[in-house]
This record gives sequence, C-alpha cells and structure tokens, in this order.
Amino acid sequence: MIVLFTDFGLHGPYTGQMKAVLHQMAPGIPAIDLFSDAPVGNPKASAYLLAAYAEWFPAGTVFLCVVDPGVGGTRPSVIVEADGRLYVGP
Repeated sequence: MIVLFTDFGLHGPYTGQMKAVLHQMAPGIPAIDLFSDAPVGNPKASAYLLAAYAEWFPAGTVFLCVVDPGVGGTRPSVIVEADGRLYVGP
C-alpha cells in the first residue's frame, strides 16, 4: 500500500491530484491518507509524527511524504528504506 503524509492541508486539490497520479501509475494499489495536515513546512516535527505512526503499517508499505518548505525546487527526491518500509520524499 501507499501511505500519503503531507502538509498540504485539508483544503485544496493537492492530495487529490497525487491520488489521481498514483491511480494511473499504480492501479489497484491502495492509497491511504494518513496525514494531510502535518506541521506545515516543519520536516523535523513531521518526522517525529511519521515515526510514531509508521509502526502500525506492515513491511512493504511505501510512505509518500511531502513536508518541505522548498518543495517544487530543483532538489532531487530521496528514498529511504527502514524497518522494511520505504519512505519517499523531497
């Protein structure tokens, strides 16, 4: 499964847009909204929350995390594997 963890907020199109792309690129794989209102632009606080919640998900889960004050910039994405789970983010 793919778990979304973002600071996009509860209003606006961004979570829906991400889910539409995921549906096209990974049809049949469930996408769960874990957090859409993580601490805005605060990766350190969000990392603490994500670590607390991640243990509830099985190995093989992919966490798509977007909590970054510089998102959309030229910085490359990062993928980290920990405890059998993948964490993808800017």
